[in-house]
Amino acid sequence: MPSLIENNEQVKKWILGARPRTLPAAIAPVLVGTALFRRTHLPFNWLNAILALAVSLLLQIAVNYANDYSDGVRGTDEVRVGPMRLVATGAASAAAVKRAAFLTFGLAALAGLLLASRTSYWLCVIGAIAIVAAWGYTGTAKPYGYMGFGELSVFIFFGVVATMGSYFAQSKELSAKSFLISLPMGALSCAILSINNLRDRPKDELVGKKTLAVRLGEQRARTLFAGLLALAHLTSAIAALFAPWALITLALLPLSIGISRQVLKGLAGRDLIPLLGKTGRLQMLFAFTLSLAFIL
Repeated sequence: MPSLIENNEQVKKWILGARPRTLPAAIAPVLVGTALFRRTHLPFNWLNAILALAVSLLLQIAVNYANDYSDGVRGTDEVRVGPMRLVATGAASAAAVKRAAFLTFGLAALAGLLLASRTSYWLCVIGAIAIVAAWGYTGTAKPYGYMGFGELSVFIFFGVVATMGSYFAQSKELSAKSFLISLPMGALSCAILSINNLRDRPKDELVGKKTLAVRLGEQRARTLFAGLLALAHLTSAIAALFAPWALITLALLPLSIGISRQVLKGLAGRDLIPLLGKTGRLQMLFAFTLSLAFIL
């Protein structure tokens, strides 16, 4: 029988493999989209909110496992400096990680199906596209994540779709306001991927993985990251047109400037890992302040 310590180590391994520092990208848009609905003063549905959050979180974890598997079997993860890779380090077999990815995709699909049954079955179509896109990031013969389209996908699915979908889960309608507030969430989700790819850029270039950071080059990739944070502030400020309290996001400007300065001055490799965590926390702070603005 495995000891308690061995079981704990197994659990810890899979938690680390899920890359928890990326999870704010799944939580933040759901929080903001749901909070926007509170401005309507219509009846709030807690179950729909929980299901929307479950779908977003499960998809994020699934894509992390899928990327771990696909990069691991390709051998492109062997020289990483970021979070632990299960396949590349031998902590888990490729088959086990693939099963974990498919299981998590399946759970996301079940949660999405239940949410669709309570709102609109069009969500099933969106969910299916999201799962295909998640697997296609690194899991196909020609993964689009290796061609520099990862940030675009993240912006769409963990920005626009997650935010507007969470609003739709309550209101059963789409709106220009929910699209506007999806933009800062998309920009910050992109920033998390951008700094991740910037950290891995030298190694990705060596193995032929042409992420956007590789395609842009060192300095322009750093400028892109700073630009994404600026875009988040700009679009959040525009939201003040219908929610004046949205201007409280400007209180986060010193944090954004501080992170951007550190990236622009040339931090690389492992030195960027703490900034990845700070960018995730920045997105959550944005989500909390925007949500508070909408509720106020």
